[in-house]
Amino acid sequence: MTLRTVFGWSRLLAATLCGVALVHRMFWGLGSQTIAGQNFFAYLTIESNIAFTVLAVIAGVIALRMPQDPPWLTTARAIVLSWTITAGLAFALIVWQAGIRGIPITVPWSDIVLHFVLPTWTIVAWIFGPGRSAASWRIVPYVLLYPVIWGLFTIWRGGIIGWYPYYFLDPRQVSGILEMVLTCMIALGIFAIVACGLVLLSRMHTTEASSL
Repeated sequence: MTLRTVFGWSRLLAATLCGVALVHRMFWGLGSQTIAGQNFFAYLTIESNIAFTVLAVIAGVIALRMPQDPPWLTTARAIVLSWTITAGLAFALIVWQAGIRGIPITVPWSDIVLHFVLPTWTIVAWIFGPGRSAASWRIVPYVLLYPVIWGLFTIWRGGIIGWYPYYFLDPRQVSGILEMVLTCMIALGIFAIVACGLVLLSRMHTTEASSL
């Protein structure tokens, strides 16, 4: 069995695990009977993990059928992984900030899988998985496009329904518009740094299909 095949099956396994975790997280949130639970699909972390699940299935099938990933798949993986890895970092920051502010927060196993386990594995697979070419630096603006559009829509929607998926988007939970804008700019900076890191790693360690 080739290492390429092993990583192909691992992509399908990661997609399955992510799908199961998403379903558990959705029903866990609905069971809480809160507005947050009822707005499950409003979270960037959830949306990015849905994209990860779909892409992991596609990438897994390609890995089992082709010796190398096509360039478009490397680009798509770099973009989606930038979202999910940054979402994991943001989630860790939110949990930490909640502790500082004395806000109780419960973290189910599905959140741990979505925000910590899978992002860690995807970094390992990105570096060592065979059949991946070097990613282009041109992915960085594409990585930023989604959170910018999502953020503008979420802020607009939050002003209408009075709820925001993340506290730093709510002017009432921070010192004001200035802090909200500054925090959003920092978040975009993290997205860009993660994307640049993935591109750099792909260029430092371009992988080839190999055998076990």
